[in-house]
Amino acid sequence: MFHKEGYKTIIIASLILVVLLLLFENFISILWLQKFLMLIVLILFILILYFFRNPKRTTELNENYIIAPADGKVVVVEEVIENEYFKDKRKQISIFMSPLNVHVTRYPIGGKIKYSKYHPGKYLVAWHPKSSEKNERTTIVVHNNNLGDILYRQVAGAMARRIVNYAHVDHIAVQGDDAGFIKFGSRIDVFLPLDMEVKVKLNDKTVGGKTIIASIR
Repeated sequence: MFHKEGYKTIIIASLILVVLLLLFENFISILWLQKFLMLIVLILFILILYFFRNPKRTTELNENYIIAPADGKVVVVEEVIENEYFKDKRKQISIFMSPLNVHVTRYPIGGKIKYSKYHPGKYLVAWHPKSSEKNERTTIVVHNNNLGDILYRQVAGAMARRIVNYAHVDHIAVQGDDAGFIKFGSRIDVFLPLDMEVKVKLNDKTVGGKTIIASIR
């Protein structure tokens, strides 16, 4: 299954693939070179399909848990000052997605969306400490009756050039549902109340919609 954000890219890539294969077959007489070029474009096409994959996952809904909003590696677990919405100290968990990870963003909790804002910005490498505040990004706050307000932020990386955000103010988010997509390397930051118990540590691998990253104590 492929994500809908990749349909246009996949169609264009498929057309280019067919054209290139026909050109190689009809205009390159050196057999080994013909086969080599065909192999290269096939590999590139497969990588495009792989990047836009959207595996179906069932989330075990639990209002006491925060689940990972994306696949990737935990690169930040620390207390910080969140300056955009809360303007106070929060626990930050950041998940870095390489180009080979699934790039679907999933709602970390269920509840009512209170805030959703896009910010243009720079394209620092996604693991840079300032990328959460300097890079192109979207900030979303979901209110949950058990957990209060939870903020997550989609952050573009050095390669990412498009963030897709499906969260709109006053809509109801369902934990684990598709919340957007980030093309190419990027990260997701989650900002939690200080009294929550973090369940992951640096360099842990996460599975979006599955891995529990924090809970009520």
